[in-house]
Amino acid sequence: MKIVGIGETVFDIVFKDGKPQAAVPGGSVFNAIISLGRTAGTAASGAAASGAAASGSAAGGSAAGGTVASSTAASSTAASSTAAGCAAPRVIMATQMGKDNASEIIIDFMQRNNVETTHAICVEGRQSTISLAMLDSRNDARYEFFRDSAMPKFQTPDIEFEPGDILLFGSFFAISPATRLQVKELVARARSQGAIIYYDINFRKGPHGNSPHIKDYIEENCALSTIVRGSSEDIGNIYGECTAEEAYRDHISSLCSNFICTKGADSTEVFSLGFHAIYPVHKIETLSTIGAGDNFNAGVVYTLSQLPACGATPDALTLGKEEWDKIVTTAHLFSAEVCQSYENYVPEDFLKRCNF
Repeated sequence: MKIVGIGETVFDIVFKDGKPQAAVPGGSVFNAIISLGRTAGTAASGAAASGAAASGSAAGGSAAGGTVASSTAASSTAASSTAAGCAAPRVIMATQMGKDNASEIIIDFMQRNNVETTHAICVEGRQSTISLAMLDSRNDARYEFFRDSAMPKFQTPDIEFEPGDILLFGSFFAISPATRLQVKELVARARSQGAIIYYDINFRKGPHGNSPHIKDYIEENCALSTIVRGSSEDIGNIYGECTAEEAYRDHISSLCSNFICTKGADSTEVFSLGFHAIYPVHKIETLSTIGAGDNFNAGVVYTLSQLPACGATPDALTLGKEEWDKIVTTAHLFSAEVCQSYENYVPEDFLKRCNF
């Protein structure tokens, strides 16, 4: 089994009260994938301790005018996970960066965290995206991005899927004119080959988010997905003033039957065929909320990979109260963990400390 993420990778510099607090690799899907790489590594290590570990490696190549980082991680996590009887998944990130100091740090970081980098393209002569994240009094972030306008067109990754694999995508990368069609091609391929598709809408209005076609692109992505997550802010930005229930009933249910609406520190609302529930969020003291939603996604995907139904196709994936309770509880734990540090991902000992 493998978990694949496709999206933008950036180098985040985090500021609080005008002073830098951290400089870390980031990106919406990237943050989730790092957490999933860490948890996959933990599962594999646990299995190795009981004599069930396996190892492997993958060689790099070249593509799209750039170089592909050699991958020495994640394929070594093919050990059996005792949590659910499923093999610990390979974790893969498909992305594109410049070939510079920032990308060297990012690639090394991915490999140290059990994420395969075969599909992480580093383009010679181009610069990686830098993000300034300014934390306010509530530790919510306001972003400013510095992108290389001469970066070549992103190419659809050559990844094949098997039933039960999971593909994670979302944010502006999934609706941007520069990358939308390539992402759509990979998502459609994954769906046709039996993968579970998890889509995080993560839509913010801005100079690039006001196209009259944005809503159509988002709904097209929803229609390709097995599970859709959107925040209450996303829903308001797309459909105007309406409740999560109205958004699901009037817009999303006809596209995707499984919908998660997160409402920040308040609650999480879940809609599925024959099921609806609201889960309160436990209050915590935060340092940074930058990776909160991203790691909620990681918690959902992690739980899906551990369910007894791992290996199910999208059409065969049936989620009832027991499954949703476990999914949301785990997602809340992932999200809360990263809010208490300046890192965008759960720590390496997270699973052990939480007794998963």
